[in-house]
Amino acid sequence: MRLSDEEKRMADGGMGEPRRLAIGQQLAVGRFFDAEDFVPVTQAHVMADGEAVGEAGTAMLERCAAAPRDERRVVIPTITDPRGVDPAACSWLDQPEHAPEREGRIVKAFEAMGVLLTNTCINYQVVVPPTRGEHLAMGDTGSTIYCNGVLGARSNFEGGVAAFWAGLTGRVPRYGMHRPEERRANRHYVIDFEPADLADWGALGGLIGRRMTSYFDVPLVSGVKVSPGSDAMKHFGAALASYGSTPMFHMQGVTPDAASIEQATGGGALDAERLGRGDLDAFYDGFAREGEPVDVVVFAAPQLSLYEMRLIAGLLDGRRVKPEVAVLLTAPPEVVRACERMGLRATIEASGARILEGVCFYQMYAREMGERMGWKRLATNSAKLANIIQGYGYEPVLLPTARCIEAAIRGHV
Repeated sequence: MRLSDEEKRMADGGMGEPRRLAIGQQLAVGRFFDAEDFVPVTQAHVMADGEAVGEAGTAMLERCAAAPRDERRVVIPTITDPRGVDPAACSWLDQPEHAPEREGRIVKAFEAMGVLLTNTCINYQVVVPPTRGEHLAMGDTGSTIYCNGVLGARSNFEGGVAAFWAGLTGRVPRYGMHRPEERRANRHYVIDFEPADLADWGALGGLIGRRMTSYFDVPLVSGVKVSPGSDAMKHFGAALASYGSTPMFHMQGVTPDAASIEQATGGGALDAERLGRGDLDAFYDGFAREGEPVDVVVFAAPQLSLYEMRLIAGLLDGRRVKPEVAVLLTAPPEVVRACERMGLRATIEASGARILEGVCFYQMYAREMGERMGWKRLATNSAKLANIIQGYGYEPVLLPTARCIEAAIRGHV
């Protein structure tokens, strides 16, 4: 790879051991993907939960944090993905005993390095959304695909520790979604129905995601009659990334690089596959457990916006969930503070539901927590969570938002 003088200094150790380690790892990735050079990035978003970081990762962060101040501090705004522990919930959530201690060590290391503890996967809704053409290092699949598709920014999946390396170096290898030619649509789907709920948008993302064959597949969706809002796009993109491992999509007439089919494809012609309401219903049927009891209802993955919190507060207002059903909502700290100020938290928690701050359900040692709490059957309006949580031993059912609330109140789906 072609290196600038500053990049050579990092690689030679002239800017400290943390940056030498960081750019060394980035060089390995860049060479694997045949990147010619690095591209400067303006912000990084780091996965920070204790389960993902692990003991070895925590020790690595502590070594970097022990370096001299000018060698350990991140050089661009670097923020964190959801954490694995909400300290306020430790008294009633039966998580592994080591979880709070490891989380505390991660927090201390990040603070020493100047990382901003935003603890959110919806940074584009609650921190600073990037602009079209801005190059980023996004560490969460949902934030990556939203920034690429909805906002027209540029990022690959910089998962695990990769976004942390970018925070230390201020650049990433130039491959994938940083290259204009890789962002062109190569798959086309026409929908002939109108999604009615956030769960529908997630299910549509899952439908298309299952049809992806490569990280470098970029789908184009057309036939959308009403421009979806931010939360709908959030659920669509998160599910598409979860099922398809793709970091980019276009939506004709909606997303910034798809005013027309020709713009989205770069002028090329694509055969289109039609998706109808029957396809969506079949997707839901894959999770159907009609009449079965439910142990936990989860609104998470992605975290909830203020608008989603208001919607659920309205559905719960004056009602009580069944005592044996846990109802959990995860939201960023800033959204939780707003909910407290507006009385939404009081309304939600008066029903027996609980709000978890700065975490996301599947990043909270979900398998161990489920086994200890006796949770098996899980209802959610998130197609992404329904996909992921099966790997943690749960039996999920995907339902529209209002039906999730009804399941919580009745105790069965």
